[in-house]
Parts: sequence; structure tokens; C-alpha cells
Amino acid sequence: MKKWNLIVDVANCTNCNLCTLANQDEHVGNEFEGYSAPMPKHHHRWIDILCRERGSGPVMDVAYVPVMCQHCDDAPCIAAAENGAVTKRPDGIVHIDPVKAKGQKAIVDACPYDAVRWNEELQLPQHWFFDAHLLDRGWQEPRCSQVCATGAIKAIKVTDEEMAAIKSRDGLREIKEEAATKPRVHYKNLHRYTHEFVGGTVIRTVDGVTDCVADATIRLERAGSVVGEAVSDAFGEFKIDRLEPDSGRYGVVIEVDGNEAKRLDVELGKSVYLGRIDLAA
Repeated sequence: MKKWNLIVDVANCTNCNLCTLANQDEHVGNEFEGYSAPMPKHHHRWIDILCRERGSGPVMDVAYVPVMCQHCDDAPCIAAAENGAVTKRPDGIVHIDPVKAKGQKAIVDACPYDAVRWNEELQLPQHWFFDAHLLDRGWQEPRCSQVCATGAIKAIKVTDEEMAAIKSRDGLREIKEEAATKPRVHYKNLHRYTHEFVGGTVIRTVDGVTDCVADATIRLERAGSVVGEAVSDAFGEFKIDRLEPDSGRYGVVIEVDGNEAKRLDVELGKSVYLGRIDLAA
């Protein structure tokens, strides 16, 4: 059976917030009987966007990560709910009943993604429910993916076997793998938020004239093994990514035209820019 999944490409998210605004436009003040009570105007973001900066200029980046209800197959909110207030639909969507869930704040506390919000006025837990009210009327996707201008959010309806193949092919990951909830929201390029990089600028100063060194090969070594490699661009800049945070000491080896030109060490906590590395120094 085909079920709904959401793919979020962190590298394509620009923090435009169109997904959040579309969700608010759809639900603020609007009740959809059997699906959801109205979303309050303030203090609720059913689709939130996390932000993280890495490195320092000129080698740095910013990652934006949209986070919403993950529609987990092993959803903790279902276990925490009483009277069948939270259920899993056959199409994979988690549903919080707006009548049965009234007063059950434990449903909010059970979510490891902080994706269930408490509506104080209505005494009700609420979440992004995949715009199931629209999908059930024939819409091909929820509004958040419909309005995403950069293609960072994409909704697909496939079998579990097809989704597993897509995850393997595209290197999709979970936002909190340790939660082990089997979410149906999958993230591409999540390393930009969870992992670190080593970057720098390769230069050479000869007779007082400093030039960028393009096409230099930079290797990152640890315990005698190469764990990453990059080639400097036209500005001499390089970045070796997907490194574990607080992973300790690495060796940086720079080669030009096949010959070793520079070797230095780096202690990696968070992402680091090594600055201008002068091969002539």
C-alpha cells in the first residue's frame, strides 16, 4: 500500500518561511471538522525552522531545517494518548482527534521532536497533520510542499519498499535518529546541520606577491587513513565536510602538482576555517 512521506532537502531551504506561512494561512482561525480545531494566531508554529551557522568567513555556511510532525510509524504520542485520541491512518498520517484529545497534555510531552503544540485556550494538543483534509479531497500534496519555491520540501506517496530504496539512493536521514520512532519525514543533506567541516584558503607568496592556489589537493588524515579530500577552487578555498563534531585531531596535507607542499594539524570541535595557508611560509 502507498503511504505519505515528506522529503526535506536542507541544502535547498533558504528560510523563506513560505511553508510556515502557508500552514498558518490554512489553519489559523479555521476549523476542519474531524481533522483539526483552529490554529491560534500567535505562539504556534506547526512547521518550525531550525538554523545553524558553521565555520567563519569566507568559508562558512548556514543550514535551515524545517521541522514538523514526523508522522512516525512508532509514534510516542500514540502510546501516550488515552481513549484512542491519536491514531495512525492507513496512508501513514498520524491523526490527533480534536475532540478525544482535549485536555491531554501528555501527548505534547511525548513528542521527541517538539512538534506537537499545546493550545492553551482550547486545552488541546495540535500538530501539522499533513493537510489530510486536503489530500482526502483529492489534492496531490500538502500546502507546505506546494508553495516551496526552491523544492526543499517534497511530498510523495509510495510503498514502504519504494521509500526504503529512495532513502538508500539519496542518503536520506532522520532528524533525531536516536529517537527510533520510524518517522515519515526524511532529510537530505542533513550533515549541514549535524556535522562539521574543515576549510581553508590556500595561497602562495612569492617576492611579496600573494596569489590564490587553485587545484591544490587537500587530504584530511586520521590514524594513518584518509578520511576526506577536496580540491581548492579558483580562490584557493576548500572544504572537507561530514566530519563528526568534537572528533579530535586531524592531519591536513596539501599537495600541488602531486607534490606535498604543506602539512599541518587541526583539532576539530566545531567547524573550523584554518585561514589563509601560505605554501611559501
